[in-house]
Amino acid sequence: MPSEPRPRSAGNAEDANGHLAVLDASPNAIVAVDSRGRIRYANPQTLRTFGYAADELLGRPVETLLPDRVVAAHVAFRRRFWARPVARPMGIGLDLSGRRRDGSEFPVEISISPVETAAGRRAFATIVDITARKTAEAQLLQAQKLESIGRLAGGIAHDFNNMLFAIRGYAEMLEEDLAPERRADLDPDLALANAAAITHVVERATLLTTQLLAFGRRGQMTPRVLDLNEATTALAPMLRRLIGEQVQLVLALDAEAGRVRVDPGQLDQILVNLVVNARDAMPEGGRVTIASGNVVFDEPYALEHFDVRPGAYVMLAVSDTGTGMDRETRAHIFEPFFTTKQPGKGTGLGLATIYGIVRQAGGHIWLYSEPGQGSSFKLYLPWVDAPATDQAGPGAGSPRSQGTVLVVEDEPAVRDMTIQVLKRAGWTVVAVSSGNEALTLVDTRAQPFDAIVSDVVMPGMSGIELATRVLDREPEMRIVLLSGYTADTLDLERVIQLGVRFAPKPISSRQLLAALADPAPAG
Repeated sequence: MPSEPRPRSAGNAEDANGHLAVLDASPNAIVAVDSRGRIRYANPQTLRTFGYAADELLGRPVETLLPDRVVAAHVAFRRRFWARPVARPMGIGLDLSGRRRDGSEFPVEISISPVETAAGRRAFATIVDITARKTAEAQLLQAQKLESIGRLAGGIAHDFNNMLFAIRGYAEMLEEDLAPERRADLDPDLALANAAAITHVVERATLLTTQLLAFGRRGQMTPRVLDLNEATTALAPMLRRLIGEQVQLVLALDAEAGRVRVDPGQLDQILVNLVVNARDAMPEGGRVTIASGNVVFDEPYALEHFDVRPGAYVMLAVSDTGTGMDRETRAHIFEPFFTTKQPGKGTGLGLATIYGIVRQAGGHIWLYSEPGQGSSFKLYLPWVDAPATDQAGPGAGSPRSQGTVLVVEDEPAVRDMTIQVLKRAGWTVVAVSSGNEALTLVDTRAQPFDAIVSDVVMPGMSGIELATRVLDREPEMRIVLLSGYTADTLDLERVIQLGVRFAPKPISSRQLLAALADPAPAG
């Protein structure tokens, strides 16, 4: 079989009649590729853009123009294209990097069109160097980030200052009431109420930091395999109480909906936030519908939608018949501290938190809304082929008898508070301010400690290093590590495998005691 003739130059690649003159004049790089992936035409702009001469490029694989790291994926894509040749317009085409003859890379956008020519079917690819556009986009994104950070900082300062004001006020009243000169007139019920109010404000502050961490994808999670329908149905009674009698809650759950891997508390948080937002969008009443189902996104869909990976997903949708949103509101709806509610009616963190949770779980979220037509939030979480797991609540194990616990904490106020909590629970407490002191006590104490509670980040020796050294000496030692940093920012994997428990600060007294009482995780 005679071989296909090799084109003599880029300009007259496959058209002796000069029909490609318009392509030769294009300001964009244009190449024609045969079904074997060989370049059969390249216009002058291609040669200028990529730095090749015509006789160097023609007849070579089109992957010559791509970085090595994407060659295998592109070969697979090319085969699928020739199996079903369909035009792929610019803007939803492949967003790739091109590689010049000197090896340098630059961002490109590609559109592809199958064309019948006298020499056979060809795929004509238009390649646009989008370096300038990417640079402008990066500058715009940076400006938006700075604006968002400013809004975030202002919102945090506002909310935390309010909380600190309340805590300080309640604490000052307690201090005044407990002063010796006023102790005779102490109202125990009022003192108890003030103390409870402080606890409530602290819980609000903890929730705010939890939302911030979820927004930043740094939250402390305990993901489990969940049946989405079961989890939604279990929460429905509480949701109905939240929305009131004017709003109807409808569950439209697909019985075949699959399972997902997500933190149960965060899933509840998602549903509560979305349903409450829906209620607020329907001041005259209406209907909220929670739906579920299975969805498969193929590769063409993923290519057309930014940051979507092909695969099987489980959809969770929350829709309302409320006021809806205009384009400007939709554009900012997932930004932190952006809110359409009146001052004091919302922090503006709810939807930003949901976005962070969904992205952290490997999923994505879409919003569909028009003014007067209601809103629909559709969440897509990766489908998991595994049975749902049971949740063992804190303290599910048999409590361990109290003994002597070593507290290691460099912050005096935190150390003193921890000592008091443990003593009240019946522990005998020995406290030190550094890992080195703790290790010396472990090595020299005649009677071993029954447990160790240690901060993670401390000068000299970290709690992680301390735990590692102690477990080398005493593998059965019960150790609880505490930190204001989240697990994702700490190198905890090795000590967790050795049986160490980790709890993020702030932690309640009950949670601390439960961490000491729970059986250590299997290593």
